[in-house]
Order: sequence, then C-alpha cells, then structure tokens
Amino acid sequence: MKILIKNGRVLDPKNGIDGVMDVYINGGVIERVDRNIRTRGTEEEVIDAKGLCVAPGFIDVHVHLREPGYEYKENIKTGTAAAVKGGFTTVICMANTNPVNDNKSVTEYIVKQAKKDGSCRVFPCGAITKGLKGEELSEIGEMYESGIVAISDDGKSVKNSQLLRKALEYVKLFEIPVISHCEDEDLSTGFVNEGRASVISGLDSIPTIAEEVIVKRDMAIAEYVRSRIHLTHLSTKGSIEAVREAKKRYGKITCDTCPHYFTLTDAATLGFDTHTKVNPPLRSHEDVEAIREGLRDGTIDIIATDHAPHEAASKDVEFNLASSGISGLETALGLSMGLFHDGVLDLIELVRKFTENPARVFKLPFGELTPGRAADVIVFDPYIEWTVDKNTFLSKGKNTPFHGWKIKGKNMITIVEGEIKYRAR
Repeated sequence: MKILIKNGRVLDPKNGIDGVMDVYINGGVIERVDRNIRTRGTEEEVIDAKGLCVAPGFIDVHVHLREPGYEYKENIKTGTAAAVKGGFTTVICMANTNPVNDNKSVTEYIVKQAKKDGSCRVFPCGAITKGLKGEELSEIGEMYESGIVAISDDGKSVKNSQLLRKALEYVKLFEIPVISHCEDEDLSTGFVNEGRASVISGLDSIPTIAEEVIVKRDMAIAEYVRSRIHLTHLSTKGSIEAVREAKKRYGKITCDTCPHYFTLTDAATLGFDTHTKVNPPLRSHEDVEAIREGLRDGTIDIIATDHAPHEAASKDVEFNLASSGISGLETALGLSMGLFHDGVLDLIELVRKFTENPARVFKLPFGELTPGRAADVIVFDPYIEWTVDKNTFLSKGKNTPFHGWKIKGKNMITIVEGEIKYRAR
C-alpha cells in the first residue's frame, strides 16, 4: 500500500525528529519523512494527522500470548489483535507456555502461528532451563536458530547461581540478553507487598528484598562474566537504586518496568480485588515515586506491559487463590501518557521507552521511521480522554484493575509493514 500521513507531530527518537512533518509509506517501507510531501494521487489513503502524534510502532518486550497450551486464556490471534489496538507492532512472548518453549519445536510452532494468525510481529523468548525447572539449560542454540531473541525463566527466577552463570556465558555466543525475573522464592511466600496495606488487609506479604537480592545477584553475575542482563518488571525503590549504581560501573545492564508499577500502589489491594494481584506485587507510594524517577533519569530503559491475560474463573476466587497478572496491552499507552501529563517525561522520551530503547536492547531492526525500514507506524492522540471498558478488550483477558478509569491518551491507527491493522472507531 501507499499511505501518506500528513500534518502530524512526528516523534522519532532514533533519528532525533520531533516536529510537524509528513510520512510517506510505499510498499511496506518508509519512503520519506519530510515537510509538505505532496500527494501523488496514487495513494490508497491519505491520513490527516493534524493535532495527533505519529511515531514508530511500539515494541513490547514482555507479553504472555499463552499459545501453545493455554489458549483459553489467550492465543496469538487475540493477543496480537490487542497489541495493535494498543499501538504495538512488535511483541516478545514469554516461554511459560505448555509445553514450555525450551526447544526448537515449540519456537518454530510459535513463529509459524504468528505468521498465520498474528496482526503484528511476534518474537519468541526461550526458556533458560528445561521445563522452567531451574535444573538444566535448555537447547538455547537450537532455539536461537529458530527465532528466539532472548532467554528467560520468567515467573520463576533461576535459583541456582552457577546455572545462571552458565546461561549468561552461553548467550554471549549469540549476543542475546537474559531476561531476569528477579524473585527470591524463599522470601516471596505471600500475595501483596509487605507494608501498611498488608497489615490492614491481613494478607500474607512479600518484602521488597525478595526482588532486590536477586536484582543484585543477577547483575553481579552478569558483570563477572561480562554478559548482557535485562531485569524485567522492576517494582521497588531498592531495585532502582541498585541498578542506577551498577550502571555506573557496567554498561550491559538494562531494565524495564510496567504501567501498573508507576500508576497503582498497594493500597489498591485493600479492596481484595483480585485484578490488583500481580507478581511482583503492587508496592508502596515511595516505590512508585522511585519508579517514576527511574524513568525520568533514564535508569529504567523500557516500559513493557507484562501482559498476562487470564480467564475470569482464575480471578473470581479468593485473593490468595487467584492467578497473578493484568491484561495490559490495550491500556499501556494511555496509562503511560500519565507520565507526560504529570511532567515526568516529555513525549519524545516517553516514545523512546517504547521504541528506540527496546529495539536497541533486543537488537531488532524496528522502532524508527528511517527511510528504507519497515513501515511500522502508529498515530495516537496524547490528549483525548477515554474510559477503560474491559468488555471492549480484544484480548481474551478482561483482567484489569483499570476498568472504569478515565485516562488521557489513546492510539488511533496502527500500521504494520505498510498495512493498516487497527483503526479506532
């Protein structure tokens, strides 16, 4: 398709562009980004983006698409439909499927299904250990040849430090990162953050050090073997402080956080709403402020969703029995725009957390509007106010604590490789 997007505020951090410009798409690639591009009369569509922002398609480095094995929660078709609605044109899906993505057969299946059913690009993340059991390394080389872009035991931290060291040494051959789920299982035996809210609710709690000791351990091992490490869904002040200091010494550490960790506090769990149950748990006001500061000063490189869709039955139970997770793809942009409206990040830096930085960390040739690159483009309105309605989610997972919230900022159009995959009605 030939598409001309006119009069939008183009935000392209990779190329240092922030201004009113036009974007011309031809044959699935960006052909030109410039002022006052004239229509040729052969375009299938001319989009007037006056008053809107035009940016590279967002990249989500942490989603759970659930396929294979848990298609009753989500599948590649519904998960990627939710992704493009939210403004994401590329997603990296975690390995805790059934069977676990710990070998090339599962990796190849995911890649094949994504090509058949996906609305956006899907890159698999392989498991560090076989069966996510933390006992034996997976077939990492074969998975890499089949398409993984990282390895992780997300949801289950590798307890054996020597095994983690071997994984970090091995992935240097392929120049892919280890995504670390930082959680000491022996300390993490509760359901909510340890603090005032847990005292009031009486729910078993998880201290912040359950995350922080593994953050420090994993960074220390990565630095020792001179390998790349990416710390995911960080949630505590101590974690951010540790990463900030470690980055001064060692340049191969990156990290992400999620919108719920800079939007909600553990006070949200006082109503025993299981939609507020996540892992790691929602933290204190002090932790939320530290996350926001980490985003502001660049300690936190990426905003990811940790999109974790669940069927209603797994949330409609007692808090201690409920599954952990939030369906996050369709609310991420709007919630993150709160950082802009609150003065934490300007628009170019906010877009950078979703585009240039994840592309750099995971070595993906996307997240930019460079001529000749794939035409992955979104058009969003940073000011429009809308009400979150879980019943309109394209994801199978309706599990969100934000149902009924009024938020400001919404994706309007998503283009993947030159094709319009989503348009707001």
